[in-house]
Amino acid sequence: MANPARLIKKYPNRRLYDTQTSAYITLVDVKQLVLDNEEFKVVDARTNEDLTRSILLQIILDEEAGGTPLFSSPMLAQIIRFYGHAMQGMMGAYLEKTMQAFVEIQNKLQEQSKGFYDSRGMPNPEMWTQFMSVQAPVIQTMMGNYIEQSKNLFVQMQEQMQAQTRNMFQTFPFGMPPAPGAAPGPDDKK
Repeated sequence: MANPARLIKKYPNRRLYDTQTSAYITLVDVKQLVLDNEEFKVVDARTNEDLTRSILLQIILDEEAGGTPLFSSPMLAQIIRFYGHAMQGMMGAYLEKTMQAFVEIQNKLQEQSKGFYDSRGMPNPEMWTQFMSVQAPVIQTMMGNYIEQSKNLFVQMQEQMQAQTRNMFQTFPFGMPPAPGAAPGPDDKK
């Protein structure tokens, strides 16, 4: 039986209380839970509203402000444009799948690189340099192929949705002209 997610309560004074350790924690502690792959849930102490996403977004905001950002301004602007757009749900699923693919590649790299450490657990710089010089182009090719396949799949899905929409509206007597390339209907003049 899996352990239930660790419960963290957020109080009106903005303090976070870890019910497992019976102690107040900070965002840095929550970030460490994420890094440790520990399941947790943050809830409002009064309303029991799930605040996990907002806490994770706060950690991302702090990380973006405090170093080398992961997201460029154009990328953030493009993400914002998808909110309220018909493709919002698909975009979220696409980003999630892309992140999963990236994590899988990262895990494979880590597995392949286990032999590059000495007996003290220190990386061998020469082996790492050689490994990365070979792996970097491979990773770029894998990601490029994945992105190209994703783009093609996205275009196919969009074309299918357009075709389904056309087919759906052709059954209604709106007097719509047939789609380009469609065979003339029985009511069309010859």
